[in-house]
Amino acid sequence: MEYSRFCYCASLIISISGLVFPVMVGSLGINYGQIANNLPTPDNVVPLVKSIGATKVKLYDADPRVLKAFANTGVEFIVGLGNEYLSKMRDQEAAQAWVKTNVQAYLPATKITCITIGNEVLTFNDTSLTDHLLPAMQNIHTALVNLGLDKQVLVTTAHSLAILQVSYPPSAGSFRKDLVGCITPILNFHCKTNSPFLINAYPFFAYKSNPKQISLDFVLFQPNQGIVDSKSNFHYDNMLFAQIDAVHSALASLGYSKLQVHISETGWPSKGDADEVGASLENAKKYNGNLLKTIYQKKGTPMRPNTDLNIYVFALFNENMKPGPTSERNYGLFKPDGTAAYSLGISGTDAVSANTTTTTIGALAPPSPDSSSPGYLSISAAVKERYCCCISQLLFPLLLVNYLAFRLAF
Repeated sequence: MEYSRFCYCASLIISISGLVFPVMVGSLGINYGQIANNLPTPDNVVPLVKSIGATKVKLYDADPRVLKAFANTGVEFIVGLGNEYLSKMRDQEAAQAWVKTNVQAYLPATKITCITIGNEVLTFNDTSLTDHLLPAMQNIHTALVNLGLDKQVLVTTAHSLAILQVSYPPSAGSFRKDLVGCITPILNFHCKTNSPFLINAYPFFAYKSNPKQISLDFVLFQPNQGIVDSKSNFHYDNMLFAQIDAVHSALASLGYSKLQVHISETGWPSKGDADEVGASLENAKKYNGNLLKTIYQKKGTPMRPNTDLNIYVFALFNENMKPGPTSERNYGLFKPDGTAAYSLGISGTDAVSANTTTTTIGALAPPSPDSSSPGYLSISAAVKERYCCCISQLLFPLLLVNYLAFRLAF
């Protein structure tokens, strides 16, 4: 009974908060990785995604639990086909079976709009994997055509920024010469199917490798003098935009200037090893907070000022089982217990538009008492009581103002 009151109060404040802090619905996406053993159940993830104003989610697989949990929520999904499955997708029947099982089965309730075939395949320097990429993309697309789904579900693949030979200045952006031969047919595929070119861009990596030469303010979207591209004369006040436009230049150099570019991953770690310069909670807060403000302002890059940014922030959760340096396990906006890893420093007044939704940046949803996830921390009666008390204190002045306004009107 007590927990029911707790959930009611929590859901009420999340609903009402949209009236107090309207947030613009932009092109904000979030990467939902699950390399962890302590994450909340997908049902409990739904309100967390909505709390940051995200309208799109990118998976690295096609987890049926997640796709079922987000049914009828209106959230758009990119599902992923892992690198390990690429060779199998050269068989058209296997590709058809995969699409039926992992995509068609969840439509239209779950809004799957895209499939990524592999991740950063071209920079693995694995020839056999590279050889499987385009055939897998083509066969998955053919399967969608056969099922009448190709107009609503696109096929693409995500690349590392390391596919670029030159990234500075942005106007000189170009692809690695050894990759042009395999990238060009993929670009042709994008043109034919009208699918976007995805790039994973991390200013953090650039700063970590050269902190003495690169301004921290420049990579964190903080006030700075920026740089001017001497060829284009465009001014850049942050590195991410410079990286994105370097990709635009690389595409243009091969004759594909009209291709859409989406940022499939970008983020900043809140913790790192001693040699991971810049990996800190404060920098993560600045990078992601300023990034979200930029997205909400619908600012385009200098080369594409009138094109909305399509960005997927990495990542929703800290993932405790990811291999590699400490930073790899600390990119999350949320901890596994559903609490914010840090405040993004954004209020709804920073991102108000005529097009609004009832979500609020930073709102948190409580775990379900019957959650089967071992990751959720138990919430004591005392914590529940304090939570409801705080909500009541927030609601009372709002209700009082509404009551007075009503009385004055009549």
